[in-house]
Amino acid sequence: MTYDIAALDLPLRDEQQMLRDSVQRYLADNARPGWRDLVESLGLAGVAVPEPHGGFGGDMVDIAVVMAELGPALAGADWLSHSAATMLLARAAPEHAVLASLAQGDRRAAVICAASSATMPIVDADGAVRGTATLVAGGAEADMFVLADDDSVLLIAADRDKVEQRHRIMHDGSVTADLNFTVKAGESNRLATGAAARAMAEWVNDVILAGRCAEAVGLMQHMIAASTLYLGQRQQFGRAIGSFQALRHRAADMQLAAMKAAALIEAAILSVDQDRADRAALVSAACVEVADAVRVVGEGAVQIHGAMGLTEELSLGAHFKRALAIASAIGPRADHLARFSEAAA
Repeated sequence: MTYDIAALDLPLRDEQQMLRDSVQRYLADNARPGWRDLVESLGLAGVAVPEPHGGFGGDMVDIAVVMAELGPALAGADWLSHSAATMLLARAAPEHAVLASLAQGDRRAAVICAASSATMPIVDADGAVRGTATLVAGGAEADMFVLADDDSVLLIAADRDKVEQRHRIMHDGSVTADLNFTVKAGESNRLATGAAARAMAEWVNDVILAGRCAEAVGLMQHMIAASTLYLGQRQQFGRAIGSFQALRHRAADMQLAAMKAAALIEAAILSVDQDRADRAALVSAACVEVADAVRVVGEGAVQIHGAMGLTEELSLGAHFKRALAIASAIGPRADHLARFSEAAA
C-alpha cells in the first residue's frame, strides 16, 4: 500500500517522477528490502553517480525522493550514506575509476563526516588518519569510506589492517559501525585539501541532514495515514473513535506538524540541490522543525493506537523508533539554532 501524502512536494522532472513511481511500486510488494534488493531490482546504487560512469547522474532532489520512500521501509540509512559518498567522490574526483563499480553496486561506500558520525577521527597534515569514527551510518558493510573534515577529503579502503570495525545494532534496528583508523601517510587517496575540502565537508554534511529530513517526511506521513485509518476502524461506545473531537484535534495537530516540517524540508532540499547561499540556514531550520514534528506525530500516533501501537504486530512502533533515531542523529537543537542565527545574520 502506498500513500500519496508521503511524497514531498518538490518540482520533479519526468525522470525523477518515474524514479519515485518505480520505488513506490517495488515497495508495495517488498515491504522490507535489503541492499541487494535495492541494487539488483531498482539499480539505486548509481542514483548519485554521474552518467559517464554508468549512474543516473542524480542530484539532491533524486536522493530526497528516494529517501522519502525508503524511510517507511526502514531501508534508507545505508543507502543515504552510500549515495552521499558517491556524490562527494564525484564532486572531488569526477574521473575516479571506482565510480563505475559503485554505480553497479559491486562495491559499497560510506561517507564519514560530522553529520554521519558521532565522532570523527584525526587527519594529520601528511594524510595519516588515526582515532575512531563512532556510529558511522552505513559503515558496517562498506568496502570504502569517503572521509570529509575541515582540512581533507580522503578515500580510504576498508582494509582490516587499516580500519578496525565494531558493529552496533541501534534501537531502531539500523546497524552502524565504530571505525578505528590506523592509516599511515600515503595509504589513502587524498582528494581535496584546504578551503576546497572544507566547502565539500560542509556541503556533504547538509546532504546527509537533508536526506534524513526527507526520510522523516515519509515516516511521519505513514504514521499519520495509519492513524487516520485506525480512527475510522476502531469502535468505542458504539461508534468510530474518529468521531471523538479530542482525537480529531490530535490528528489535526499531527498533520499540521508534518506539513510545517515538510515545507521547510522542501526549501532545504532545493537549497542544497542548487548550492545556494541560504543553504546553512534552511537546512538547520528544517532539522529543528523535524526534531519537534516527529515527536508530535509519533506520540500522537501511539496514543491513538493505544498500547498496540508499540507492538511488533504493527509497523507504527518501528516507524516511530526510526523517526526518533533521525531526530537524535541530526544533532543538538542548540547547534542548529546557533548555525541558523549565524547564517541569517
